[in-house]
Amino acid sequence: MQISVRIGDMLREPADLAVLATFEGAPLPAAVDELLEPGDFAGKAKQSLLLYPRGAAAPRRLLLLGLGKPGALAADGVRQAAALAAQKAQDLKADTFALALPADLSLSPASAGQAFAEGAELGLYRFLRYKTSPSESADVTAATLFVGADAEAFQAGVAVGQAVSGGVSLARDLANGPGNEITPTALGEAALALGQRHGFSVTVLDRAQLTEQGFHGILAVGQGSAQEPRFIVMEHGSAAEGTPTICLVGKGITFDTGGISIKPAANMEDMKMDMGGAAAVLGAMQAVGALGLPLHVVGIICSAENMPSATAYKPGDVIKTLSGKTIEVINTDAEGRIVLADGLFYAQRYNPAAIVDLATLTGAIMVALGPHAIGMMGTSQELADRLSTAGEAAAERVWQLPLWDEYRDMMKSDIADLKNTGGRFGGAITAGGFLSAFVGDHPWVHLDIAGTAWVDRATRPYYTRGATGMGVRLLVELLRGYVG
Repeated sequence: MQISVRIGDMLREPADLAVLATFEGAPLPAAVDELLEPGDFAGKAKQSLLLYPRGAAAPRRLLLLGLGKPGALAADGVRQAAALAAQKAQDLKADTFALALPADLSLSPASAGQAFAEGAELGLYRFLRYKTSPSESADVTAATLFVGADAEAFQAGVAVGQAVSGGVSLARDLANGPGNEITPTALGEAALALGQRHGFSVTVLDRAQLTEQGFHGILAVGQGSAQEPRFIVMEHGSAAEGTPTICLVGKGITFDTGGISIKPAANMEDMKMDMGGAAAVLGAMQAVGALGLPLHVVGIICSAENMPSATAYKPGDVIKTLSGKTIEVINTDAEGRIVLADGLFYAQRYNPAAIVDLATLTGAIMVALGPHAIGMMGTSQELADRLSTAGEAAAERVWQLPLWDEYRDMMKSDIADLKNTGGRFGGAITAGGFLSAFVGDHPWVHLDIAGTAWVDRATRPYYTRGATGMGVRLLVELLRGYVG
């Protein structure tokens, strides 16, 4: 979508659809107020009213859109308003729309412009690749944001928002894609395409190379599948004095049957999205490349398909990982942490300032936090605080859980160094305790996105049923916090 920023009075400009975003209780322009009866519109958050000015204002249609109380508006309020406006334009088969924001925003122009672009782009996202009949919805091709001043700052924010929303859309496309097409090989190909587009280096290790180099965690999980596992490394920038190295590690189980410890059949089709962490890393790397961030960012993906077969790994097996540590397999459906063990240990070779992993790791985090927050734990409070701040700004909130030694002790095995599950209680935290054994002394945070990477219904206007792209906005906000 083409998004432009203008200074001026939107009501004087012709448009198929103009959207006036206003705070609760704020006075409306006289030309608009004359079109209303008392009580028609109060400006409450997400309240909307479609008007036909018929000459009282230049636009053909005018949508009043409430932002709620002025003091409560955050960037996500603008993001949601932009999504609602774009969706209304699509419903009305208008290929363009304009939106005017109040002059007294509490946000910086750059933040508001970024939020507007993200909301407009993501609000129109639909996964229709496999539909054989064309959609009846019109394509919205352009939007104009009307502001009172600082158009250049708003436009700079729009450019960031479009880069970020492009990464989110990529992550959604990958996680929504069916398991017969989005395989470990396909994730490797997606990474190579990103590297070519943005000029960063990409390494993709196949089964033979994984075997030669000792990635036995990834190999064990993938050995029951006809689809070969892959280990993927994307490197933006390079290590240098004053340039921090940040490693992003994503779980990429492209389909998870549970393996020999097979899952129930109900809703197993959703397990195509068990690579949501990998999708978020790929989406973040796309945004990093588009923004040209002056950082050394290493994206690492541990990818396999977890299937039951005569060659599948089994409960009771012992696996020697890339680190040399051994894992007793208790449950083959706790496979994500096994592939991440190899990826997290590999990340140490970059001597990173931070390691952040993302994984649709446990059902336990869904029980604890539901669909509204990412579970977070780690070894660095400073990194956790950075992620908390980034999460609030990006509206991808995290909630920190403890990671005491007692949780790590629950993962000790009688016959190996570790076991891959510590039982039902504290399952999200013990999974983090398991992962902590593979990060050494480097600052590390684990993000369990199992409850947030996929929604059955749209909880925000810029979501649709399916993959949310959760983690992309959070990671980009975190990385931008290291710049300057």
